[in-house]
Amino acid sequence: MDPERSRRYLGAMGVQVWRLRAADGDTQGLGQGPEEVPPPVHQGDSMASESAGPSNVEVEPPPEAAPDVLPTAGVAGMDWERLSETVAACRACELCETRTQTVFGVGNRRADLMIVGEAPGADEDRQGEPFVGRAGQLLNLMLAAIGFEREQVFIANILKCRPPGNRDPRPEETLRCEPYLMRQIALVRPRVLLSVGRISAQKLLKTDDPIGKLRGRWFAFGPDEIPLTVTYHPAYLLRSPEQKSKAWQDLLKVTRRLRETAGDPGAGVAG
Repeated sequence: MDPERSRRYLGAMGVQVWRLRAADGDTQGLGQGPEEVPPPVHQGDSMASESAGPSNVEVEPPPEAAPDVLPTAGVAGMDWERLSETVAACRACELCETRTQTVFGVGNRRADLMIVGEAPGADEDRQGEPFVGRAGQLLNLMLAAIGFEREQVFIANILKCRPPGNRDPRPEETLRCEPYLMRQIALVRPRVLLSVGRISAQKLLKTDDPIGKLRGRWFAFGPDEIPLTVTYHPAYLLRSPEQKSKAWQDLLKVTRRLRETAGDPGAGVAG
């Protein structure tokens, strides 16, 4: 994507952009410091072939499990098809009683970038897809500003079911749902994880630190030590547009790290 197109996306997001003036030394940047719009990060086909695990894995419930509860202990061996079916039928917590449908996740199952949000809202519960509605539209603009189409990344949530009234997830709910997300991460094998929102960051990183303390840093996630960074949720940015410039800085860090992990000698060093 050329810089002019990126500037148009940023304008749609409500982020102010300054242009470079070579004559008087003015800088081009967003928010607090001078940053150039990076070149797009190129990927393969948006719907690349899946490299799934064994498709003939049979998962038996433990003897003590109730008949209407699908255990999550055997999720680690599932392929995409079995995992999707298991999530759709899951009754591992009480959210199964109030959901319209589960929200599994969408996108490129071999993506370099995986985005992890918090929990489905009302729109997601109706449509069965994460990040739709106004927040989803803003996320699409944010991705486009760094050269990604929505279909090129994989998007999932901490929870697969909507909590009633959009309340925060309860510890037991995230605990029951965690194996599903961990299996998705293992199947996608992204080069970078972007945690979106306070709840997503705190649950993934097992911390109570506020998002302001977690932003701007890189964490090594899981046994594969996948680079993970944190940014604000698009719904929060809609309520607090003055924070959009900070979210843009977070996206720039993501593009640098993606280029860095791809072996691009021109990549910057992520902060």
